[in-house]
Amino acid sequence: MEVTPYVKVCPCFLSYFCITVASVFQKLNINPFLLFPYGFQLWYVLSKTLAEEAERMSGGAAKTVCVTGASGYIASWIVKFLLRRGYTVKASVRDPSDPIKTAHLLALDGAAERLHLFKANLLEEGSFDSAVQGCEGVFHTASPFFHSVSDPQAELIDPALKGTLNVLKSVAKSSTVKRVVLTSSIAAVAYNEKPRTPDVVVDETWFSSPEVCKELKLWYVLSKTLAEEAAWNFVREKGIDMVTINPAMVIGPLLQPTLNTSAEAILNLISGAQTFPNSTFGWVNVKDVANAHIQAYEIPSASGRYCLVERVIHYSGTVKILRDLYPSLKLPDKCADDKPFIPTYQVSMEKAKSLGIEFIPLEESLKETVESLKEKKFVSF
Repeated sequence: MEVTPYVKVCPCFLSYFCITVASVFQKLNINPFLLFPYGFQLWYVLSKTLAEEAERMSGGAAKTVCVTGASGYIASWIVKFLLRRGYTVKASVRDPSDPIKTAHLLALDGAAERLHLFKANLLEEGSFDSAVQGCEGVFHTASPFFHSVSDPQAELIDPALKGTLNVLKSVAKSSTVKRVVLTSSIAAVAYNEKPRTPDVVVDETWFSSPEVCKELKLWYVLSKTLAEEAAWNFVREKGIDMVTINPAMVIGPLLQPTLNTSAEAILNLISGAQTFPNSTFGWVNVKDVANAHIQAYEIPSASGRYCLVERVIHYSGTVKILRDLYPSLKLPDKCADDKPFIPTYQVSMEKAKSLGIEFIPLEESLKETVESLKEKKFVSF
């Protein structure tokens, strides 16, 4: 007689059930024998935990996706969350043999079973073919982010623009990819001739102007603007389903061992700087950004662009939050110039919240960033 599917999976389910029960006791730090008089409550807690775990794992069960630039700050968190949800991840990096780029990825839960590293170069057409092959989703995060450059075209614009098109060309060759999630930036949204003042609300209908970027020599902003524009043109022509995530300055805990540009902005403030920049930025937690990528992939109705900004604040306000969090820390108490402070503005959260994102407060994000910088030995106090 044929064995029913339920009986076939029963041993695995029992094993999984026992592990989950044990983890609940461990998390609650309780002696299980003390709970026997409260059997009903115990089984309620356990059943709820099992249901939540099953729901979490079902999202990526048996699905394979690609993450480009996987060793980067945002991408590392995307990989972590994808593995947690049960996905198999094909991760592209420039040098899979470099432990500085890969050790933190290989140490993630689930990596031994479901993480596969691929070598790829943004500037080589066809370089991403093998990584994309057989995937249902592609998360394209790979793009350089730094401010000081000697050759903007070679260092920023070509890798962002040509790299994005090379990844999309690999997607166009695939018959399995259902959606691409592109890591863009608020940089591709907010820099144009429109004023940004406290009563102005920036939203996904805004696009940065390449002419303004060139005039102001905002080379990183230009690279993200050109890359996103080219991506939309390409996917419309090829009929590819794409969603873009447009975060502001991303902070929060670092998984990678190297210092990224946005975390460096906070490090500079807490490392004895005498002044703070006369600048206003939006900020968002890296965990929210990673979650938004996955939600944008998994929610069928997700479409278009999603700005991610928890708060827009002047650097003076960022310093004040840090001073409240770390009263004994030496922080800058004056602005780098005597000009009026650059005004703040608003960024719409409406579309982001449709992805189910409940933003982590800036105060918590800053604290996580500082503690992570301390843990990684970038600063000590």
